[in-house]
Amino acid sequence: MTALRPERESAAGGPVDPLTDPLPDVLAGGHSSPWFRAEQPPQQVQGHDLSAPQPPPADPYAQLPADAYAAPPQDDAYAGHSPYEGGPGWTTSPETYPAPEVAEEPYRPVPEAPRDDETMALRAADPARTDEERDETPPATTAAGAEGGRAARRKAAKRNARPGGRRGTGRRRAGTPAPEASGTPGGGDEPPERPRTRVEARRAERARKPSAATVASRAVGELFITIGVLMLLFVTYQLWWTNVRAQQQADGAAHNLQQDWEQGKRKPGAFQAGQGFAILHIPKLDVVVPVASGIDKQRVLDRGMAGHYAEGALKTALPSAKEGNFAVAGHRNTHGEPFRYINRLTPGDPIVVETQDTYYVYEMASILPQTPPSNTAVIDPVPAGSGFTEPGRYLTLTTCTPEFTSTYRMIVWGKMVEERPRSKGKPDALVD
Repeated sequence: MTALRPERESAAGGPVDPLTDPLPDVLAGGHSSPWFRAEQPPQQVQGHDLSAPQPPPADPYAQLPADAYAAPPQDDAYAGHSPYEGGPGWTTSPETYPAPEVAEEPYRPVPEAPRDDETMALRAADPARTDEERDETPPATTAAGAEGGRAARRKAAKRNARPGGRRGTGRRRAGTPAPEASGTPGGGDEPPERPRTRVEARRAERARKPSAATVASRAVGELFITIGVLMLLFVTYQLWWTNVRAQQQADGAAHNLQQDWEQGKRKPGAFQAGQGFAILHIPKLDVVVPVASGIDKQRVLDRGMAGHYAEGALKTALPSAKEGNFAVAGHRNTHGEPFRYINRLTPGDPIVVETQDTYYVYEMASILPQTPPSNTAVIDPVPAGSGFTEPGRYLTLTTCTPEFTSTYRMIVWGKMVEERPRSKGKPDALVD
């Protein structure tokens, strides 16, 4: 806002002429106020009428020569052309300056990018598709995809790919086109599922429950499976674990027996049932098994040892006897199975019985592949069926046959060929 200014006066004290004032306040148009209106009476300035028409201003360039604005001379390269209209060489004839031909391109609308229902972000059109591919796109599919969005298309694809799923039923997401519009196969063909009544629900529940026959068959099947598992465990125990355990026990008994011999604790004489007194060697079969008194299954045979027939009516002679039959029994299968392969022995194969003072060497003489368990004549002093006809010093090995059964007995006989004191060292059959 401008401050008030006192009236300017001349040096003589009179008013200042506005035309001669170096800082006039007169605005363009002959008025000195922005609130001036044309209908106001014209103002009078000293010696001048502002309402009278003013003469035009003098042309400052009137004194210049006439050819000052003439166009410069042009050579032949610009013949027929002119950079400005009206100049030398200007022409508007189409033969001289034809207009360029512009090929008219048909209008193609830009496809609108579909909205994303999940993110609501802008998405540009697929630049990899050509205009021809866009033109060939069915309008119904394009509209459905644009309206439904990516989430609706994914749900429609999952619903169509689900095996046994119902199509065309259930709620439709807002903004998702109807199955007929989106081209969903089977959409709308099946009516929506009717809710079940209470009776129908009970019937369906009873139908889902297994019958008594089904329950019984399942119980029988589970019972058979359990029995099968138990049998498998039992077979594993018999064929594998019993051998491992019996061999450990037999090795321990043989080691203890040899220590007792070295310390002089075992003397020849009567032995208690289950007490070890000798070691049986079968070099051909790589068998080394302790021999205990008696043929008790639990105390002798099941512990991996061979049992001497030394009790009751089946009592036989010891190796040290001058005449008689030293009969020994052993398992063919399980529990260490020391006599499993005695059927491979041939006449002449050595069999050695080691005691505290002496080595008794026998040679295999004959074999009886099968005989009833009641045939006790095979262990007589002169065994029946062995081929021996007179008393002597014999060896008899008995075991079960066929394998894994105890139906029959297999018998192997041998005849003593050498009695060697331990002081003379091991016999040749054990050295080799």
